[in-house]
Amino acid sequence: MILDTINSPDDLRQVAEEELPKLADELRETIIETVSKTGGHLAPSLGVVDLTVALHYAFDTPKDKIIWDVGHQAYAHKLLTGRRDRFKTLRQYGGISGFPKREESPYDNFNVGHASTSISAALGMVAARDIKGEDFRVIAVIGDGSISAGLAFEGLNQAGHLKKNLIVILNDNEMSISPNVGALSAYLNRMMTGNFYTKLRQETKNFLQNIPRVGESMFNIAKKAEESIKGFMAPGLLFEELGFQYVGPIDGHRIDHLLETFRNIKDFTWPVLIHVITKKGKGCEFAECNPSQYHGTPPFDPETGKAAVKKQKVMSYTDVFGQTMVKLAEDNDKVIAITAAMSDGTGLEQFAAQYPDRFFDVGIAESHGVTFACGLAAEGMRPVAAIYSTFMQRAYDQVMHDLCLQNLPVTLALDRAGLVGEDGPTHHGVFDIAYLRHLPNMVIMAPKDENELQHMLKTALEYHGPTALRYPRGTGLGVPMDQELKQLPVGKGEMLQDGDDVVIIAIGNMVRPAQEAGERLKAGGINAAVMNARFVKPLDEELILRLAKKTGRIVTVEEHALQGGFGSAVLECIEDNRLSAVKVLRIGLPDRFIEHGLQAVLRQKYGLDTDGIFASVKDFVEKTSLKAVAPVTNIKTS
Repeated sequence: MILDTINSPDDLRQVAEEELPKLADELRETIIETVSKTGGHLAPSLGVVDLTVALHYAFDTPKDKIIWDVGHQAYAHKLLTGRRDRFKTLRQYGGISGFPKREESPYDNFNVGHASTSISAALGMVAARDIKGEDFRVIAVIGDGSISAGLAFEGLNQAGHLKKNLIVILNDNEMSISPNVGALSAYLNRMMTGNFYTKLRQETKNFLQNIPRVGESMFNIAKKAEESIKGFMAPGLLFEELGFQYVGPIDGHRIDHLLETFRNIKDFTWPVLIHVITKKGKGCEFAECNPSQYHGTPPFDPETGKAAVKKQKVMSYTDVFGQTMVKLAEDNDKVIAITAAMSDGTGLEQFAAQYPDRFFDVGIAESHGVTFACGLAAEGMRPVAAIYSTFMQRAYDQVMHDLCLQNLPVTLALDRAGLVGEDGPTHHGVFDIAYLRHLPNMVIMAPKDENELQHMLKTALEYHGPTALRYPRGTGLGVPMDQELKQLPVGKGEMLQDGDDVVIIAIGNMVRPAQEAGERLKAGGINAAVMNARFVKPLDEELILRLAKKTGRIVTVEEHALQGGFGSAVLECIEDNRLSAVKVLRIGLPDRFIEHGLQAVLRQKYGLDTDGIFASVKDFVEKTSLKAVAPVTNIKTS
């Protein structure tokens, strides 16, 4: 295999050009083989294999810097940049990341995982390069979905204004703006980026502008004529108006065409955008036919694409959310569902099909999505913005300024709250409590299981103000599901087990392991009470204070960062009520970004499984007495 000889892009550039398509096939085979075992982002990475080969072949990486947007498409990049031998560890605990990561390789120039950052980051590097007087090229690779976000347009706008030599590659695999892909279009764009045409274009511009009185007018007429031709042949006027020279569309699977174009534009001294057409899942029939299903996939049979069938089917929290939304919408025509390019991931496909007039996918535009929901709420609707916890961070100002300040009845459905697993630190939803609970008017709740999730969603939609409902990635606990939905009393917890020695107060998916730990503690002679908090805000202060006075010891458990989290809220409650004799232990995630790995592995490492909670509480009770006053924090860092 050619791939076996490549340990860096320097090796790649020794391969004959006519052999590059064969190398691309080998890369696809390797990606399919590995992702079938590890899971991961299959279709996006397969779609950019040829583009990745051409980029590293044409440019002098790592001196020239490639900035990937989102990072879903970086698998071929990793294979070509010295990580071939470790590629089988992709997304595994202790293995290589599924995204570009600066700490992992000098070829990974910017850490990514959230969308639409590449152009702004690349422009910053270009500006730094010019300030330092250095000489290298910067190439931002951004997808058609990501470029629709406001951040991407802000970057394009400044780049066009500064007129610096930045290269942006638009990887277009879905949008309908690109009908003209073919031999004529490819030929015209290769011709229009060639040295002769580029030189003629610049010389004509200079000549016309220097003709007294009429030159500028003649230049504007010539430019309009060129734009008219481009508007007829290619959808590039938007980018030209932003200050970029537009090139494309180009077939992103023709390495020879890509190489010729890259060589032609390498020495441009102004911003250029190359519009490349690719096919998600290229080279894998089942991924090509269903790219959404294989955008992010669990392990699967590489021959059929079928995922391993689980013996027992337990509904996921996402599925329960989606079904409950449909049920609530049947009874209330004001219920609206909003998602940010994640209709499948948030479980809203059935809602979208059944209530298309009440479903809105705003694209990768979380900030707009929240304010859009606020506008709906201001007119009497009951919108639910279903956005992953980690992506809701992008809309923080809108949550504060447009939602909470106006006290509008919008529900934020925060899927993937807590540890998400193999996608790692860019995707763990472990900061939402901290960035939401200090906002006035906000109510925050988290269900202990999938049955409580459906009741909480109804509770949120009946509440006359902002609510955030956080729930984890993965399957529920398999508990019986009530057929009739009911409202829960806002700000009231639930006692699960009584006790006199210590009270364990858990929130969300930490309730079950806390309850199991409590049962084990009782069996071992420690009389532990267990409380399901249900609400982070407002807290059930009455119940917490009663249990604090009764036991003298409180343990809080959360799958969230300890700083500013649920345990911090309980500490504030204890302090505000002057219960200085009560000892508090907080169990949660330390002040660091949590690495990638299976959820079970990470929970075990950070003491968030039944064994970890049991051991921490047992040690806490044995080491404390009623005379101690300082709160104790359990932070595992190794």
